[in-house]
Amino acid sequence: MYDINQVRADFPILARQIYGHPLIYLDNAATTQKPRQVVEAMVDEYYNVNANVHRGVHYLSQQATDLHEASRETVRQFIHAKSTNEILFTRGTTESINLLAFSFGEAFIHAGDEIIVSTLEHHSNIVPWQMLCQRKGSVLKVIPMSDDGHLDLEAYEQLLSEKTRLVCCTHVSNVLGTLNPVQDIIRIAHEHDVPVLIDGAQSVPHMPVDVTALDCDFFAFSGHKVYGPTGVGVLYGKENWLDRMPPYQGGGEMIKNVTFEHTTYNTLPYKFEAGTPDYVATHALATALDYLSALGMENVHTHEQELTRYALQRLSKIEGLHIYGHSPNSVISFQVGNIHHLDLGTLLDRLGIAVRTGHHCAEPLMRRLGIEGTVRASFALYNTQKEVDALVEGIQRVAKMFG
Repeated sequence: MYDINQVRADFPILARQIYGHPLIYLDNAATTQKPRQVVEAMVDEYYNVNANVHRGVHYLSQQATDLHEASRETVRQFIHAKSTNEILFTRGTTESINLLAFSFGEAFIHAGDEIIVSTLEHHSNIVPWQMLCQRKGSVLKVIPMSDDGHLDLEAYEQLLSEKTRLVCCTHVSNVLGTLNPVQDIIRIAHEHDVPVLIDGAQSVPHMPVDVTALDCDFFAFSGHKVYGPTGVGVLYGKENWLDRMPPYQGGGEMIKNVTFEHTTYNTLPYKFEAGTPDYVATHALATALDYLSALGMENVHTHEQELTRYALQRLSKIEGLHIYGHSPNSVISFQVGNIHHLDLGTLLDRLGIAVRTGHHCAEPLMRRLGIEGTVRASFALYNTQKEVDALVEGIQRVAKMFG
């Protein structure tokens, strides 16, 4: 295991005071804090290597291009893809899914076709498919879940038909922490010759991911949730699918030849990367992934699972506290008595404790649970048992205020 005190020293923001209290940052499912190594990599590139990539013969452009493409290789290794041709840089999970909804949709979705999602999805893995269905006249189907937050695989198998064209499923729920049986979901879909997209926004920061072993056809994640900068993300796609999909956007870089009569498109992965990429952010993302690799993703996973189990144990002893889902995967959503989640989150903030409140961009899931929202505490590699104790004490203090 890594030295957590040394790790925390890499994150300067964790030394902040909020309303006179030490910052306890438990909103990591929304975004993670950044180690100084990531920020310094961005500063260094802007000050010393800044030049547009892929377009210049001069030294700085060549150096910036090398860093950008080396970042693609770092991502490939981190998620165990077979080729850098399968690694597309985007602005995040949301754009990755929108890219797929447009490009895959244009090529393979027609009126009457069906797309399957799950009850546990974030809005970014629901709305783009609804928009596609509206454009194409296709149908969205939903995998139901049990009361304890697990997907019904028997019902899922019944949803698959000769009209199914794509299955879309989150790897880990951003509300319940449920680790979905994605290998089974993928296997069953492939038995029907149906490709699968996995939303990995909540898995890549917390556990080892091997897209080749999973055999998923597409996989998306965001840089800012994995200790990297905002505005950068990844869409992994198997080459045989990406080759057959049309570009998402037109412009520079994604072309091979352009005339006023006809345009031919670039090879993978550049066909899907129109315009100047955020090459500084891609380098910073690679730096974040290198930071995680040095710690060891198994170590990160073990630390966070132990911390989540500890938090579940401590929180379950608070009178009137109800936990939604009990999976030890870095996320705990809860309510306390009749205290509104917004009130609880606001008062915890006055104690320096940052949690998320609301529907967490998962309104259909909230309706399935019969609630409007929850308080969500989400953990990262730098959180500690002492911070969990402070959360428990803070909740108890607020509960006393409400009698």
